[in-house]
Parts: sequence; C-alpha cells; structure tokens
Amino acid sequence: MDETIAWLRERPFYEGQIVDQRTVPGRDATVADLDVRDRLADALAEDGIEQLYAHQADAVGAVRDGDNVVLSTATASGKSLAYTVPAFERALEDRRTTLYVAPQVALINDQTETLSTLADRLGFASGVSVAQYTGRQSQTEKEQIRERQPTVLLTTPDMLHYGILPHAHRLWKWFFQRLDTVVVDEVHSYRGVFGSHVALVFRRLQRIAERFDAEPEWLCCSATIGNPVEHAATVTGTAPSSYRLVDDDASASGPRHWLVWNPPEYSGDGWGSGRRKSSHVETRRLFVELVQRGLQTVVFTGSRQTAERYAADSAEALRDRGAHDLADAVGAYQAALTDDRRRRLERELKSGALRGVWSTNALELGVDVGGLDAVVLDGYPGTRMQTFQQAGRAGRGRDPALVVLVGGEDQLDQYVVDNPDTLFEHPPEQAVTNPENEQLMPAHACSAARETWLKPDDDRYFGETFPALVADLERDGRLARRTTAEGTRWVYGGEGSPQHETSLRTVDDQSIQLRHGEDTIATLPLGDALRDAHPGAIYHHQGTTYEVTDLDLDHGIAELDRTWADYFTRVRHEKEITVEADLRADTLDARPDVPVRFADVTMRKQITGYERRDGQNGEVIGRRSLDLPETTLRTKALYFTVPADLERAMLGEAVPATDDGTADGRDRPPAPDDPGDFPGGIHAAEHAAISMLPFEYLCDRRDVGGLSTPLHPHTDEPTIFVYDGHPGGVGIVRSAYDDVEGLLATTLSMLRSCDCADGCPACVQSPHCGNANDPLDKGLATYLLDGLTE
Repeated sequence: MDETIAWLRERPFYEGQIVDQRTVPGRDATVADLDVRDRLADALAEDGIEQLYAHQADAVGAVRDGDNVVLSTATASGKSLAYTVPAFERALEDRRTTLYVAPQVALINDQTETLSTLADRLGFASGVSVAQYTGRQSQTEKEQIRERQPTVLLTTPDMLHYGILPHAHRLWKWFFQRLDTVVVDEVHSYRGVFGSHVALVFRRLQRIAERFDAEPEWLCCSATIGNPVEHAATVTGTAPSSYRLVDDDASASGPRHWLVWNPPEYSGDGWGSGRRKSSHVETRRLFVELVQRGLQTVVFTGSRQTAERYAADSAEALRDRGAHDLADAVGAYQAALTDDRRRRLERELKSGALRGVWSTNALELGVDVGGLDAVVLDGYPGTRMQTFQQAGRAGRGRDPALVVLVGGEDQLDQYVVDNPDTLFEHPPEQAVTNPENEQLMPAHACSAARETWLKPDDDRYFGETFPALVADLERDGRLARRTTAEGTRWVYGGEGSPQHETSLRTVDDQSIQLRHGEDTIATLPLGDALRDAHPGAIYHHQGTTYEVTDLDLDHGIAELDRTWADYFTRVRHEKEITVEADLRADTLDARPDVPVRFADVTMRKQITGYERRDGQNGEVIGRRSLDLPETTLRTKALYFTVPADLERAMLGEAVPATDDGTADGRDRPPAPDDPGDFPGGIHAAEHAAISMLPFEYLCDRRDVGGLSTPLHPHTDEPTIFVYDGHPGGVGIVRSAYDDVEGLLATTLSMLRSCDCADGCPACVQSPHCGNANDPLDKGLATYLLDGLTE
C-alpha cells in the first residue's frame, strides 16, 4: 500500500490533501482449545475451522457457564461462531431452541445461509435445523416453517414484534417452551427511536418466556462502544451484573494504512476561510483512481441519494477514460434496494466481479462480502465506532488494506481532521437508548396485554412509571381490568392489533409516497417529506434526479418529474420551544450561579421556504417561499441561561464590579475582542454544541436540534436549548445533561482548534440551520463558552 499512497501523492489533483498518514500494524491470531462435540467439530472442519480464536472460545465458555455475554470486537472478527457453537450444541443435546435477532434482513439472509450449510452437514437426524422468519416470506412459507419447528430461528425485531410475540401461545408454544438462548446481533445499532422500541419488544419477550418457564441466556454481539455491558443490559432488560464482557479481539489482521484527506479550501471571492471543496467530489476522484488501479473499493457515504448519484458519476468517469468494463462493475448499495438486488451486489462483491461500490451504512453491518482492498469514507461517519466498523470492511486475512477518511466541511469532520489523534486514542462513544420513552410505552403496554395479561408486578419489565401508564390506558379504554383468583389483571380492551399499528422504525403516524408517474419510488415519514419532498425540492433516486412538482398531504402523495437541474435545495424554517416541565436541575462547576436543566419540552417548527444552491460550490442561487403545516415535537431538552455579566460583556456594556474587582463576586474573563452581536454569539454556541454531541454519544447529527434566543418566556433570560430530535426523547440529551461540563469543554476545544476568523462550516455554521446561519458570531461563542467552563 505504500506504493499506492505514494502514487496518490503524485496524481494531478493532489494539492497536499493528506493531513495525516499512519499504519495500524497487523497481528497474528491467538487461538484457544475448546472441546466441541465430534459431530459439530467435523462439520466446522469442512470450512477449515479446527481451532477457535481466543475471544470466540471465551464467549462460548461463558455461555456454557450460564452467563449472559457481550462480545464486543471488530468487524470480521468471527463473532458468529461464538453463538453458533452453543446454539448447535444445545439443539444437538435436547432440541433446545435459539432465537437470533438482527436489525436488517440482509444480515438475516447472510446468517441463514451460513448456519443452514452447517446444519446440513450434521444431517437431518441431528435434530438441528435453521430457518428465517421475516416479512418477505409468504403465509404458506411461514406455516411450513412453524410445522418444521426449527431449533435456530432467525428474525428481525419487527417480525418478533408483530409476527411472533402476538401468536406465542397459539403458534409458537413449542419454540418458547424450549427457548434457551437469545442472540442479539449488532446490539450497538439498537439506539435512538429504533433502539427504544426494540428494548420494549425484548421486555415483552422476557414476559412471554417467563410464562413458559423459560430463562434464556442473552448473547449480544457489538462493535466497539464505550458502554457495551450497560447498553446490552438496557436493550435486553436484564441486569448488567449478569453479563460477562469479552472484548479482547484475538483474530488475525493485516496492516491497515490510514490516510486523513482534507479537501482543498476554496479561494474564490465570497467563500471565506473554512469553505472546502465537496467531499463527494474528492471521494469520487479517489474511488475512480483506486478502482482503475485494480483495488476493489467501497465508499461509505451518508445518504442513499449521494450513493446513487456518485456511483453513476463514477461509472461515467471510468467510461470517459475508456474503462468500460470497470464502469459496468460499479454499483450503489443501500437499504431501499430490493432484496434480490442487494443479494446480487453482495455476491458480486464477494466474488470480485463488482470492483467498486458506493454504499450507505447498510453495508457496514456484518454481511459477508469478503475482504476489500480499500475503503473510502466520504465524510467522517459521525462516530468513531462507525468509522472503525466501516474501515473493517477492508482487508483479507493478513493482506494490507487502505482506508481513506475524506473530511467534510462541517464542525465534527474538521475537528477530527485537525485532531486525528482523537480518532485513534479517544475512548469510543457510548450508545444510548430510552425504553422508558413515554410516547412509545403505551403501544407496547397494549401489545403486551394482548399477548398475555398484564399483572401489577410487570413494573419490573416496564419501569416505575408502569402503574400510572396502566391507569391512563384503562381510563382511555385501551386496557380492561379483570379480577381473578390470582389478583388484578389487565387485558387489551381496544380493537385491532396494537402491534400492527406500531412501527419500530419511526414514531411518525403519517408517511408520504413519492411517485413518478404510476410508480412509487420511495416512502418517507411526514417530517422527512416536508424537508426533502416539498414542492420544488430536488430529489435523487437510483441515479436519477427528480423535482417535486406537488405535495398532497391529504392523500399522502408527492408527485415527481425527472429533471436535469444542477442545483440542490435546502429548507428554511422557524421554531420555538415551550418548557412543559423541568425534570432535573444542576449548576455548572465553573459557574455555580448558572443553572442547567433537563426538561420536558414541546418544539414547534414551521418550514417557511427553501433555497436553491449551486451543485458545484453550494452558493445560494435563489429562494422560494412555502406554505406548509406546522409540526410539533414533544421531547426532552437541556437548557441553560447566559449569566448577566457575560451578557453585558458580549453586548459591549460595562460590567459592574464588586469591591474585590470581580463581576458579582466571580472571576470575570477578559472582555471579548469584538462585542456587539449577542444573538449571533449564542446562536453560534448552540450550533457548535450540537455538532459535538456525536463525539461522545452514538447518534447522528440530525438526532439533535437546538434553539437560542436572547429572551425566552420561561426564563426571562437569554437561553440556549439542545433538544432530542425524537418524540419523547431517546436518551441522547439526557446523557449529555449528565455530562454537560464535558460537552461544553469539547465544544470550546473545537472552536479554538478552527483557525478561521469569523466562523465557518468547520466550527459554527450548520447545513441544517433553518435561518441560513444568520446571525453567527464565533468570537462571542468562544467567549461565552470560555466564561462558562474556565
């Protein structure tokens, strides 16, 4: 790879973009002896598996000892054997069953194929059989699976929620009576709204298992995160003390060569310091060069539309070079593709027929596509966990691999680019989820009651708010009380199926179909549709660019026409926050007079219009107004006020001093260099704080939002809010509140590390700002955070 890196430095487009280069050395495997039944050992030996890695053997030993297990190791470290061995052993002994749960059908398909091959080698008489149970099977196929009574059942949380648990007593009694092991693959992906829903589904699973006198062990597989045991316990509803952590990766790996690549700054008029050329364009150049050089390469990018658009652009660039065969061997991989199409891409990647692919994080999960030569990250993925998960796709055994991180121009990307040591040395982020989300719990309580009656002691599954929740649902007629010889019970009192009425992937009730002619090309939740499919919006799909010509909210349809537009669109909006109730309060260590509160809030947002921006340089080329309905979000937020002495200094006013020369008895930071734009200062501080949340917690930058105002009616003071972007809150801001000092200090460090003069996309500008980043004042934001932390 050293030759390839030297070659990249000599390419005509190279302008010193490599700001950091390092090699993570490879390692030899560490194996351990593990006694496995001869029949299973022979079947594994056919795949060349005669010894297990030490971490695999440790995990199997822990399961045999009766412990719950969290296996937290890198991509392609062989985590699947850790649950395959005990699952097959227990099925061989007395047909005990294993439930395998994974977040994506692609992963279910991959594991079904691997496990079925192994089961076939054992023979029919072994009693070991494998089946998947997903929404993509017909009713007849599902009936046949239940009749066969497989010992290893693979499913998604969604199917467990609406297709298995509701029928546990009638159709699945045989399975739950023998349930011995629950495997939760990719447990780190169960966060946010999805993770909160899944955590409640697993609590319902625990109730069903108990009714059948089953006490399954839990084996959770995770990427490297900061709190694997705590997170696994929260998701599964089990005690952290019941887990054994296995996190010492003993698998073999080759040297991984890392490049941190920062696109050049624009130097033209109107750009200013900090504006950088598109990471997509830089990534496309690298991708085309690497593919043409013979390296099988995957690009990980942030959105489906980007993957589709730039895969098509890359293929066209290869054709322009005369490399038609390579152009035909480039594809786009993302979750919206049909199952057949994804499977074909996976097979072609594994065989080497597909030489390059642009992918969303859908390919980040443990689907077996073999080892690739190179991974290019189109922008910092948002977390160190995702960065190393995606980078782990490169490398075949002990062969060297190349990983190139191409920085975007926003705050988090540029902070990592400017401080690359943080990527390799900072502790991994924490995963957060909130199974006590009051907006999600009612549907799951009703679902649980429909599966098997609720009892007063079910609060051990659903938390201390459970009695009040049951009382509310009984008053609304959704639960009905029954008095039995065993005591009070509640059954579902509504109509229909609460399971089928509840999607685990979203909390939006309304969705919008995007149609081109008679074809529905995509479906978006209402909130996303108002942002991405408003009239006039440019929408990319499967290599085609569309313009939204009409949005019919009454019928849930957006009409699209093809277009050759060379611009993109971005909405503008206004919002306000109402504090419904303060839940917790604390003060800052550096400023005990500044309260920080965690609260239940309502955020109201009105999209007022959109901008057209040039596709090459991002400059605004036009604005249009929109008449769309207001949306509301009941969620959780942290907020704090700006103390009077800092406000006066930021406004350029004299601060009254006490007899000892301090401001109201406190040490006062030096006056800001350029006071005056107070609203811009608090707005910039809000943007900067939001941008750094993903540095400590596993979340996306769109998962949180903020608001700053010089005077808020709840506090009668200047106030900065940071709110959870999901109804009811999913734990992100709650965790940030618990460590608000760390968040403010990290934010201040980021501002200081950016060498721009007035604020740029790398520090205080946000691509999601509904006010077009106006006003913003980086200097005052730095002064404010300095005054709050030091």
